[in-house]
Amino acid sequence: MAVYRHFYELPVYRTCRAFRKEVSELVKSFPREERFLLSAQLLDAARSMTANIAEGFGRYHHQENIQFCRQSRGSLTEVMEHLITAYDEKYINKETLTLFNRNYKLCLKELNIYIKYLKTAKANPIINNE
Repeated sequence: MAVYRHFYELPVYRTCRAFRKEVSELVKSFPREERFLLSAQLLDAARSMTANIAEGFGRYHHQENIQFCRQSRGSLTEVMEHLITAYDEKYINKETLTLFNRNYKLCLKELNIYIKYLKTAKANPIINNE
């Protein structure tokens, strides 16, 4: 894995950021009565996903970074649950849900790869050039 000096350079962050931006655009189409309910929950979870990647990176400690990435993964899963709710409430159609599910799985895969890398780097400090 390449050496990244800033969280926003991480491929996982970039992928999750794109997903967050898609969610932000989507909620604009939700009914006004959902503004402080489902829309707010979706936005909070999506923002938490990328914020946790950034915060973990800024801790400069592998175990803390892993923990924040796990929280990010939880927020990502929460986003998907809210999208399923949006589908159930007929705010989005099946095609939209399928597209978001595909992007969810991509984010999940990249988060899991990053967590695995961090675990390996924690166990083998030589990998980090320390």
